[in-house]
Formats: sequence, C-alpha cells, structure tokens
Amino acid sequence: MSNQEALRFGIATPVVTLFRREKSWEENAGPAELREIALAADRLGFAHITCSEHVGIPTDIAPERGSRYYDPLATFGFLAAITKRVRFLTNVVVLPYHHPLAIAKRYGTLDLLCEGRLMLGVGVGSLEAEFELLGAPFEERGDRYTDALRALRAAFGKSQPRYRGDHYAFSDFIIDPCGVQQDIPIWLGGRTPRSLRRALVAGDGWTPFSLAVSEVGDLLGRARAWPEWSQREGSFDVALPPDGTSDVTRPGGVDAMREAVARTVGAGGTVIHLSLGSDSLAHYLDQLAIVRESVVSEFA
Repeated sequence: MSNQEALRFGIATPVVTLFRREKSWEENAGPAELREIALAADRLGFAHITCSEHVGIPTDIAPERGSRYYDPLATFGFLAAITKRVRFLTNVVVLPYHHPLAIAKRYGTLDLLCEGRLMLGVGVGSLEAEFELLGAPFEERGDRYTDALRALRAAFGKSQPRYRGDHYAFSDFIIDPCGVQQDIPIWLGGRTPRSLRRALVAGDGWTPFSLAVSEVGDLLGRARAWPEWSQREGSFDVALPPDGTSDVTRPGGVDAMREAVARTVGAGGTVIHLSLGSDSLAHYLDQLAIVRESVVSEFA
C-alpha cells in the first residue's frame, strides 16, 4: 500500500458545528458567514470543507460534544450552488442511523448536483440516547455498520444496484438520479484500532478524532504490521488536524503552524484538517489567506 503523494489541506468548517462553551462570533453566525467561508475556500484552492451529522444531542452531553450540528446534506447543497471546485466531506455521517440505499440516493443526488465533488466520511456512532431517539438499534450498530459499508459501496453511483448482506439486501429497484462517482472516496471516522482496521479494509482513508497526533502516529506504526495494511492495494489517506493550534496572525504564528503541520505529516497524516481559532469572520478569513500563502505553499 502507498500513501497519497501530495499533502492536501482541507477546512474543518466553522459555524456548522459549535463546541465552544464561551461566547464566540460563530454562535450567531449563519448562512451569510458560511457563504463567505465557502467562497474563500474555493477561491484559495483548499481541498475540501466539512460538515458533521447529529440529529439531536442529549442536553447532558451537549457541554462535552457540542450542541450545534448543521445537516450536511442541506448545507452542502447550499454551498455547492455557489462554489466551483472545493470538495465536500461529511465528517461524519452516522451510517447506522440510515439505510445505506437511502444514503446512496440522497447523497448521490448531491454528488450529481455538485458535479462529483462529494466525499463521504462515515462513522459508527456513539450516542446511545440518540440511537434510541431515532429508533435505531444501538447494540447492533457495529455489525450493521460493517454491512452498510459494503452495501454503500455496492450502491453508490449505480442506477440499478444489487446487494445482499447480513442486514441489508436490495435489487430490482431503480435509483435515479444516482451519484456520478461510482468509486466515491469513503473515509471512516473513529479513534480505535478497530476503526483503523475497518478503514483499511472498507475505506479510502481514516479520519480519527480525539487522539493526539503522537497517538495516531503510534497506532499507524503498529498497523504497518497488520495483514490489512500489507494486503491493501492503492493509496490510503489519514486526515488529521495540525499537531497544535495556532493563530497565524500573531507573531510567530506562521512558523508555529508550519512546525505543527510538519509534525502531523511525520506522524502519517496525508490530509490536514485546518481548525483555526478566530474572534471574527474577518479574522478567520485573514487566517485562511495567510495559511494558503505561507503554509500550504511550503508543503504542496
């Protein structure tokens, strides 16, 4: 297996997910600010922008997990209409909430509308209360997730898909429209060795969360001895935030960001997810421009 040759920089989109406990400009931001962010990402040549999925967050979990999650399908449909080249990464869709054929149809329609710029990040999910809210079986989610991944591969971009697995089966149905990418990139989220094994077997990349870059590097080092690694053909992406955050507008900020990106690449990252702290939309957009000019150019 080989990694991607060119390092890419994507954006962990602000506003669409709100984790901060303190007040920030993002709290009252909305479509107008998202429009400016997407247009800047498109103009500056960033690889992708992101949006995550949760239908509802239990009130007792919200301080830890965040309370705001824009729906990625609607959000990307809005942003696709005003952009030309930036890609759209669901980071992540909780796949066991859904029938895989519904994902293939709904996101396939989006893939058609954005002319093949969709990337699917998917995850197994961890909020039991949310599964109960949606009537989805929580204890079975791992097995359903594995089967749904296979079903999604079989269905996406196919007008007459066929699949038979342990939990999902379909044939003799027409899906029109369908996605324009029959081999759509699918990245798997997670933070465990099991999630990495799944990604190596069933995905095109891994997008871990809540792990230090050093922990990811250690896990990738161990994974190189796994049969899933040696038996895999083609490239495999690992999408990570930089090792440490930095305001690139402060003195030394650009150098700090370069060093953070270098550490992330050294740990095995092939895609950088930029998450920039900012005190206003203008401050955020300034940082995007500086990163593109003074950091991305060093690694591209």
